[in-house]
Amino acid sequence: MMYDVKGNLKQVLANLPQGVRLVAISKYHPNEYIEAAYEEGQRIFGESHEQELRQKHASLPSDIEWHFIGHLQTNKVKYIAPYVSMIEAVDSLKLLKEIDKQAAKQERVIDVLLELHIAEEETKYGLTPDACRQLLADGEWRSLSHVRICGLMMMASYVDDEAQIRSEFRIAKNLFDEVKATYFADAPYFKERSWGMSHDYPLAVEEGSTMVRVGTTIFGPRVY
Repeated sequence: MMYDVKGNLKQVLANLPQGVRLVAISKYHPNEYIEAAYEEGQRIFGESHEQELRQKHASLPSDIEWHFIGHLQTNKVKYIAPYVSMIEAVDSLKLLKEIDKQAAKQERVIDVLLELHIAEEETKYGLTPDACRQLLADGEWRSLSHVRICGLMMMASYVDDEAQIRSEFRIAKNLFDEVKATYFADAPYFKERSWGMSHDYPLAVEEGSTMVRVGTTIFGPRVY
C-alpha cells in the first residue's frame, strides 16, 4: 500500500507558518515515498544511517538537501562529508573537529547544529545546556573554518504532558537567545532552532522552532 505521502505532506506544510522549514524524516522509508514528496516540492530530507543515506543520495535527485539527524560516529563523517547539507546532531567538540577536517578535504563548509540534551530520558544524546555553554566558551570552535554553527537542535521528552514539552522547548529557545547574543550576534546564519517532531511539532512552532523534523505523519510507520 502506498501511503498518501503527498496528502500528508500538504497537511503538514499547511500547519507551518512562514519561516518554518520542514525536514522530512525519510529514514527507513523507500525511495518512492521520497520521490512523491519531492514531486510536491519538498527538498530537505533527514536520514540517520550513513549507509542508507549513501544509497539514497546516489539514486535520488541531486538537488535534495540531505540533513543527517541521528547520532553520528566520528568514523562515519568522511562518508557523508562530500554531499551532506547539514549535520543536525553535533554533540561533542571531537565530532565538530572531525566534521571540520573531513569538510576541508572536500573543500567545503558544512553547516551544523549543536544538539542539546534537555529531555529527561536517558536514551537521548546531546549536550546539556551547561556543556553547550562550556564548549562555546572554550572557543576552540572558532578556529574551525570548514564548519559553520547555524543554531541548536533538541528533542523534547516523548510524553503526553504538554506543559513539560513546552517547558523543554522554552529552555532551548532561551539558550538559543543567550548563545546568539553572546557568540553569534553578527552571524545571520546562526538562526536555526530545530525542534518539533511528528507528535509535538505544532507546540514546537509556537515555542520558536524554525525547522521541524517530521517523518511518521508524512510517510506512515517506518518500513524496516
